[in-house]
Amino acid sequence: MKKHFKLIDLDCANCAAKMEAAIKKLDGVHDATVSFMTQKLTLDADDTRFDEILNEVVKVCKKVEPDCTIVR
Repeated sequence: MKKHFKLIDLDCANCAAKMEAAIKKLDGVHDATVSFMTQKLTLDADDTRFDEILNEVVKVCKKVEPDCTIVR
């Protein structure tokens, strides 16, 4: 399943790159793109565990950029 999410308060392109790399390493993630310019996350992950994977993605993003929020 592929979904797009809006990011709020993503302040730095380097942080976006770190988030993207960390998200791609998560189990069940097929592909992920974090765009600093558009402030969007595109997540392609297993359909059966999508919500669980999304919760892990939120934790990863909070570690890298504590002020960043993913709008579900």
